[in-house]
Amino acid sequence: MEVSLSTMVLVPAIAAVAPLLVRGIGRWLAIPLVVFEIVLGLLLGPAVLGWVVPDAFLDLLSEFGLAMLFFLAGNEIDFRAIRGRPISRAAIGWIISLAAGFGIAALIAVDLPSAAFIGIALTSTALGTILPVLRDSGDLKTPFGISVIALGAVGEFGPLLAISLFLSGRSPLVAALVLLLFALLAGIAIWFAARGLGERLHHAITTTLHTSGQFAVRLVLFVLLALVALSMLLDLDMLLGAFTAGVIYRLLMTGAPKADAEAVESKLEAVGYGFLVPVFFINTGVEFDLAALFADGRTIAMLPLFLVLLLVVRGLPSLLATPPEATPRDRVATALFGSTGLPIIVAVTAIGVSRDELDSGTAAALVGAGMLSVLLFPLIALAIRDGSRRSRRRTRTDDVGMPTEG
Repeated sequence: MEVSLSTMVLVPAIAAVAPLLVRGIGRWLAIPLVVFEIVLGLLLGPAVLGWVVPDAFLDLLSEFGLAMLFFLAGNEIDFRAIRGRPISRAAIGWIISLAAGFGIAALIAVDLPSAAFIGIALTSTALGTILPVLRDSGDLKTPFGISVIALGAVGEFGPLLAISLFLSGRSPLVAALVLLLFALLAGIAIWFAARGLGERLHHAITTTLHTSGQFAVRLVLFVLLALVALSMLLDLDMLLGAFTAGVIYRLLMTGAPKADAEAVESKLEAVGYGFLVPVFFINTGVEFDLAALFADGRTIAMLPLFLVLLLVVRGLPSLLATPPEATPRDRVATALFGSTGLPIIVAVTAIGVSRDELDSGTAAALVGAGMLSVLLFPLIALAIRDGSRRSRRRTRTDDVGMPTEG
């Protein structure tokens, strides 16, 4: 396996520079970290400067990064917090998105197989991308944040199921049976984890937390790769296994001492967000087919079209999940966060192009729309959300009879 020396140096250099750019520009504009990772990968990749050269090693690390992104998303979801109204409303909204996505895609795609890829791509929500944004803004534990997490959970898990059912190359019946087998095996693992299996592991985690043993991190890698391998063995999308592994590991850590759980979480975020996940986003920019996007006027026009369709197909149904007490600004912000999608769009388009069922220009337009959604939608949502918070503060100030701001 040949590895480009420039790639070996420049990819971690981009990963190191990106947070500094976020910190520097953040004084004026809060731009998500992944935007800089993607844009720098695009600028230094073959599409522009050509300093970073795609190779097999970078592709392998990128695949691990994508799997780790979905693992962290599954691990981050607190199902007790989103159960009930948030998750049920989010699920109903996603079903509407799926129907709308297929219906609209059938009108603009060249054939039905292409429409299937486009339709599923339009139903995704990038939970792993918006979680850090919600955490940094302090919204993670609020009713607003819980509703967005529910949207993201369904918006990642739902498309993974759709990929396995409709894009696996099997008949729907066989695909459903294989998916049922995976669900059965994963359910058994989840049952054991929920029944207190993790408590037997907590002692080993505690005693190796600050030693070279690092049992917690090694256990994560085992659970992650075992579920990914099971997905691949059943010819399902590996991201389904990665997401499920995150859910299982969260259950295994239930009941662990708070200090130990926080230490393990910090180590996982260091491995994921500090190493593997940035490689995926940087490689997304490096491998972005800019030439295919600008090959003709049709593909160029499709980019803004897909961006608008993300808002229509995914954003509008996301409004169902907003809390009853949400303000109009919060509802708009929820729709924008729900419309933010990239990882699954990358995965779906890659499958379509590899099977010659989706042309590279359409794939580039979809990925480009996903990149713009990551750049624009969280940024606009945060600005709207800040305006909502300021409005509520002014209302509370008026209620106690004090002068209003401004």
